[in-house]
Amino acid sequence: MTVPYLKIATLSKALEKGNQYFDIYRDNVKRSRAVVEKALQDGKTYYGINTGFGILANKRIPSDQLVQLQRNLVLSHAVGVGSFIPKEISQLMLFLKIHGLGLGFSGVSLSTFDQLIKLFSKNIIPAIRSKGSLGASGDLAPLSHMSLPLIGLGAVWNDQGFCRIAAAEALNRNNISPIQLQAKDGLALINGTQMMSAYGAYILERALRLVKYADIIATMSLEAIQGSAKPFDSRIHDIRPHEGQKTVAKNVRLLLDQSEILESHRQCGKVQDPYSLRCVPQVHGATRDAINYAVKTLEIELNSVTDNPLVLPDGDIISGGNFHGQPLAFAMDFAAIALAELASISERRIYLLLEGHDGLPTLLMKDTGLNSGFMIPQYTAASIVSENKVLCHPASVDSIPSSLGQEDHVSMGSISATKLLEVFKNVECVLSIEMLVAAQALDFRLPLKPGKGVQLAFKTVRDKVSHRHEDDLFHHDMEICRDIISSDNLVDKLEEQIKGFS
Repeated sequence: MTVPYLKIATLSKALEKGNQYFDIYRDNVKRSRAVVEKALQDGKTYYGINTGFGILANKRIPSDQLVQLQRNLVLSHAVGVGSFIPKEISQLMLFLKIHGLGLGFSGVSLSTFDQLIKLFSKNIIPAIRSKGSLGASGDLAPLSHMSLPLIGLGAVWNDQGFCRIAAAEALNRNNISPIQLQAKDGLALINGTQMMSAYGAYILERALRLVKYADIIATMSLEAIQGSAKPFDSRIHDIRPHEGQKTVAKNVRLLLDQSEILESHRQCGKVQDPYSLRCVPQVHGATRDAINYAVKTLEIELNSVTDNPLVLPDGDIISGGNFHGQPLAFAMDFAAIALAELASISERRIYLLLEGHDGLPTLLMKDTGLNSGFMIPQYTAASIVSENKVLCHPASVDSIPSSLGQEDHVSMGSISATKLLEVFKNVECVLSIEMLVAAQALDFRLPLKPGKGVQLAFKTVRDKVSHRHEDDLFHHDMEICRDIISSDNLVDKLEEQIKGFS
C-alpha cells in the first residue's frame, strides 16, 4: 500500500479515509527524520534547523536552544487576523499538512507528526485566522495558528463548528498532552502551501459540480424562453473543438431530448437568440476549460512537498523555494474569473426571462403592479455580479517585499484563495435565482413538457418550491434552490438517467 495520490474530484472521500494511510506516512517520516538527526551531530549549519529564519538565516543557534527556536517560530508567526477560515477548510489544511509531511521529505519528528494525527483523528480542528499570509514562504501565519494546538495554545472549533474553545481544554478532554517541538519541527509545520491548497481544492471539488448545474439551469431558461436548439448542433462545435465547449453543447442537446416545448416552436422563424442563450457552449465551456486547468495545477500541488528546507533520501538537506504559491495564485485567480462568468451570463438570462417575450408575462406574474413579481431577485443577481467584478481583480499581480528584502517577491496566493471562495458562493446565489425564475417561467409553458433532463430539474424545484401567483418571501425560495445546487442529488440523477451527461 502506498501513500494516496490525492484527486480533486474525490478529495472528500480521501479525507474520510485519512486514517487508513497514517501508518504508511509514519514510515516515510521515520526515514526522513533519521537524516535530520544525523545532521544535528555533524557540526554543519542547516537553514531553519540550527539557524534563524528569513533575514536571520545567517545566525547560528546553539544546540541547547533548538527546541526554544522552534517554539518561538510558531509563536512569532501566529499573527493572523480577520475572520476565521471555515472549519471544513481548516480540517482539509490539517489533513494536507499530514499528507505533505508524510511524503517523507520534511524531516519532522515522529512525536510532532503523531500529534497532528491525534488532532485529525479526534476531530480537533484548529481555529485559523484567514488573513496574514503572503503566499510565500507559503502560508506562514495561518499554518502557525494551525500548529498552536499541538503545543496546547490557540483555539479549536467545537464539534458543531459554531464556536471556538481553548485548544488546551480540547486536548484535556481527549486525554492528549501538549508536545514539545523538536529541531526542524516548527519550520516544517508552518512552511508550505496548505492554506492556499485547501481553499483551492475545497472550492474546485465543488466547482466541478457547479459547472454541471450551470448547464442544467441555462437549458431550463432556454426552454422557458423558447430558444433555438440550433446553436448546440454538434457540427458547429466540431469545427471549433474546445473540449469544454463541446461538452456543454452535448449536455444541452441531451437535456433537450424529448422536448415538447422545442417541437412546438421549431418552425417559428426566429433567426437568432441573444448571446446569453446562443453562446452557452462557448461561455460555459471556457469556464470548464479554465477550471480543468486549475484542477490540474492544484492536484500537482496536493501531492507535492512545499516546505523548506527539504530533506532528501541521500542525506542532503537543501533550501529551495517550493513554498512559493505562484502556480496556485494564478490558478485560483483564473478560476475566480471563470466562475464569475457563469454568474454574469446567468444574470442576463434572468433578465430575458422577465422581459415578457414569447408569451411569458412580464416579470413572470400575471397581476403586476400590485405585485412586483420576480423583478427584485434580478436586482440581487445584478448586485452580486457587480461584486464579482471587483473580487476578480487578480491578487497574483501584486507583491510586497518582506523579511527586510530577503523575501522580496511573494505570490499573494492566500488572497486569491479567500476571494475565490467569495466568488464561488456568489455564483451559487445567482444560479439559484436563475433556477427559481426559470422554473416559474416553465410553468407558463404547461401543458407542454420540456426535455427529459429539464423536466427532471423542473420537478426537483417544484417538489420543494411552489409556483408563485403573487409576491411572497422569495428569499426563502432562493435558499431552497441554492440547497439544490449545493447538493449532488440532481446531478447524480441526471448522470444516471441521461447517458453521456457530464
